[in-house]
Amino acid sequence: MSSAPRPDLKNPVHLLAFGFGSGCAPLAPGTFGTLAAVLLYLPLSLLPLPLYLTVLVLVIGVGIGLCGRTSRDLGVHDHGGIVWDEFAGYFVTMIAAPPGWIGVVLGFVLFRLFDIWKPWPIRWLDRQVAGGLGIMVDDLLAGLYALGVLQFLYWQFPW
Repeated sequence: MSSAPRPDLKNPVHLLAFGFGSGCAPLAPGTFGTLAAVLLYLPLSLLPLPLYLTVLVLVIGVGIGLCGRTSRDLGVHDHGGIVWDEFAGYFVTMIAAPPGWIGVVLGFVLFRLFDIWKPWPIRWLDRQVAGGLGIMVDDLLAGLYALGVLQFLYWQFPW
């Protein structure tokens, strides 16, 4: 992130888009953003599923605006430090997640793998959709892929 424009973390939009500063990590900001998402997920996991889904919809809706605005402010589409999309993607992965730390860690690993790998149609959509939605869409789909694999693994090999 050293050569990329720096966010103004005093600006609440930038602060949120950069995952409360976790996206400012010099290496692997997406991974650090997802780690921050894990910390936020832990109390969210205590919510009943309908309320969790409501929070998720808000995170996604707010995220489209946050990511788009921050991207415009910095003049860079999908700046590497914008990690609100990782928050949303990880939260998608963890919908009705299996209980315990194995689910939390495996969800983290699966989400990161799909977010980095970007299997079809994730990479294609990432290139086709602009703005805040474009920043969010690849992580949301990576989260859906990770959700599917996490649920499959749990139902095949319960822990």
